Formats: sequence, C-alpha cells, structure tokens
Amino acid sequence: MSTQLGYDRTSLAHDRTLMAWIRTATSLISFGFTLYKFFQLELKGSVVHGQWVGPREFAILMIAIGLFALLVSTIQYRMDRQKLKAQYPNIPKSMSGVVAALISILGIVAFLAVLFRK
Repeated sequence: MSTQLGYDRTSLAHDRTLMAWIRTATSLISFGFTLYKFFQLELKGSVVHGQWVGPREFAILMIAIGLFALLVSTIQYRMDRQKLKAQYPNIPKSMSGVVAALISILGIVAFLAVLFRK
C-alpha cells in the first residue's frame, strides 16, 4: 500500500510541476501579446526608429520563450510519466497534457497574430 501511495504522490508531483510550467508559459504568452497590443494602440502605426528591439520584437520573443518553455516541460513530463508507468502501470490518467496542448494552441495563435500583423 505504501508503494502505491508513493507512486501516486510522484505522479501528482509531476502533474503539479507541469501545471506550474503551464502557468509560467501562459503568463509569458499573455504578457507578450498584451504588450504588443498596448504599444500597437499607443503608437498607432508610427514607426519606431533607433531601437534594436522594439515592442513587437520583444512581444514575439516573450511568446516564443513561453512556447519553448511549454514544449520542453511537456517533453520532460511525458518522459517522466513513461518512466513511472514502466514501474507502476496503474498510474491514473492525467489531464495536464491536454491543458498543455490547449495552451500551446493559444500561444501559437498569439505568435502568428503578432508575427504577421504589422
């Protein structure tokens, strides 16, 4: 019984870790997109000269970092779940991967919106 509870705690720890990464990625993606929209409305189409990284490039960078963090954390989560499942096949299903996929779709849409809109 204690071994089963140990595996359950480990599984839940992996889920919590992925959810923390999802929260971080969501923050990066949403803040990057918000920053882009704020400066788009503030500047009203005027071109900013003399800056190496403008608001649009910074927003793209933040969204890309959020997507990259989400991708890496999801891959790590899947590897850890597979290792745990090899030792204990009765691990309950988790919805964390589904949430990660939905947030990644949101991030990709935001990335494309900022990338192709000038």
